[in-house]
Amino acid sequence: MSEQTQSPTLVLASSNKGKLNEVRQILADSELSVIPLSETGFTDDIEENGETFMENAYIKAKAVCDALQLPVLADDSGLVVDAMDGAPGVMSARFMGRETPYSEKNAAIIKTLEGVPDEKRSARFVCAMCAVFPDGRRFDVEETMEGRIGYEIKGEHGFGYDPIFFLPERGKTSAEILPEEKNAISHRGKALRKMAALLLKEL
Repeated sequence: MSEQTQSPTLVLASSNKGKLNEVRQILADSELSVIPLSETGFTDDIEENGETFMENAYIKAKAVCDALQLPVLADDSGLVVDAMDGAPGVMSARFMGRETPYSEKNAAIIKTLEGVPDEKRSARFVCAMCAVFPDGRRFDVEETMEGRIGYEIKGEHGFGYDPIFFLPERGKTSAEILPEEKNAISHRGKALRKMAALLLKEL
């Protein structure tokens, strides 16, 4: 393979270890590879003040790309609960405060939905992914995983809101299925595979 057509390596604009592990697992069979932000020396705080997942993904990718002058991949993901008017949405990581354990956040969402029947507990994980290059090129993809909010916290796999995100077709939460099974159907898995295919084709 010539130097011009070598597969790209991008900086992953995230310090979330769960997310980094997922990204690496999903890209294991891809020619695309990522370097964690922790290995670049970038330590600035980025204010994610966008109104949509994609706006936040772009804000992160652009800030890191401008600072490092390297290709950067960022995602902004979150949980959208219809019975909560779309909350926590873009505030998913900041819901009830960044330092609040997800066990408390999950318990609070279940409590909020007390008495809400199955058909009105619909929810989805959203993943907006943005790749930004120093020469100004930008690539966007967005994917979702549909489900509903369960009635209890269940499962040891995954992270974040996985233990309350019930997948009716599997009869389990996304924290009860194995990581490779989740990655095959998840919002982040679908978005990453689409992004990898797009970048490898375009670059």
